Amino acid sequence: MEWYLMVWKKYAQFEGRSRRKEYWMFTLFNLLAIFALAALALIVGVALANTGKVASENSVPFLLIPIGIYALAALIPSISAATRRFHDIGKSGWILFLLCALGIIPIVGLVCSIIQIVFLCQDSQPGANQYGPNPKFPEQGAMMYAGIPPGAIPAGFVMPPPTAGPGVHYCGKCGAALKDAAAFCTVCGTQS
Repeated sequence: MEWYLMVWKKYAQFEGRSRRKEYWMFTLFNLLAIFALAALALIVGVALANTGKVASENSVPFLLIPIGIYALAALIPSISAATRRFHDIGKSGWILFLLCALGIIPIVGLVCSIIQIVFLCQDSQPGANQYGPNPKFPEQGAMMYAGIPPGAIPAGFVMPPPTAGPGVHYCGKCGAALKDAAAFCTVCGTQS
């Protein structure tokens, strides 16, 4: 739930980066909210039909107004979260706009939707990129904003002992211990 509320707190913030978990949890809770509102509209509609208070089929769309209001309220945070998600993988938010704009063309729209989903499912770009520090590893951002260049060893950083068990090796840039088959250093973001 905190991930859902985090996106609402960043209502129209299009700069920065967002993790996959933030985007997909917001999307999940949006779908759950829409399904809950649809179920409520269905229950109210059936109750009104059973009591005979629904005079015509023209009054049924009024039950769908809460769904429309919620969808409109969630539109800007959804776009901003998707834009930050694109920033997290190193892509511009304008690519998202282009994919959505091309989405109105029938066959091209299907391809654009698949490309968009693939981009939204990709893992974060390691380390800081032009859109900011990696939200997965806030210590990288803290080091960057403290003026410590990437790869520098901060004062007070204790180097790990040179002996290690099987499957452990060290980052050549900052000296942090890496787990077996680690794709990148979790401290400085260097690919191993």
